[in-house]
Amino acid sequence: MQLSAIALENAYVRLDLLEERHRAPLQPVADDPSLWVQTSLNASAAGFDSWFDTMVRASAAGTQISYAVHDRIGGGIVGHTAFLAIAPDHDRVEIGWTWYGASAHRSHVNPAAKRLLFDHAFKCGAARVELKTGAHNLRSQGAMEKLGAVREGVLGSHAKTWTGERRDSVYYSVLASEWPAVRDGLDARLEAMAR
Repeated sequence: MQLSAIALENAYVRLDLLEERHRAPLQPVADDPSLWVQTSLNASAAGFDSWFDTMVRASAAGTQISYAVHDRIGGGIVGHTAFLAIAPDHDRVEIGWTWYGASAHRSHVNPAAKRLLFDHAFKCGAARVELKTGAHNLRSQGAMEKLGAVREGVLGSHAKTWTGERRDSVYYSVLASEWPAVRDGLDARLEAMAR
């Protein structure tokens, strides 16, 4: 797998490689404490600049590929997503650090962004794309299941949150052999939303 760091776009969203120019428009979107309940970093209020700098540094180091998510239908930057845990020797990558402002919840944004990310990963040679979320983050679990990802299990006391609490992580995946069916499901969802 050779995952290239390129911008991605479809009729619904544009994923721009995260740059300094995205700091100001992303900050007010991130200022919702409910987004950061089970995360390792807090990007609301005073924590935003540290979070943003961490994302940019990781992207520059090649350990992740961060994107600012633009809603092409509603307009404006509505959140962030990234490729993480890039393991080219194992043809594996994780999609994570995905969060959206309230205006993008239950909309075309997440399925459209995931459609682009999965497609790019598999075209670059991925055999497996992983997703994970906190065990208490039922909204994210529901979104992953609605995408067609397979729930694989729970890792107990897997990560420390920014508050110091331990969190259990729920893992999901989509394998290359599963991607055509997942892709068709995403395309059908997006087509129905466009009507």
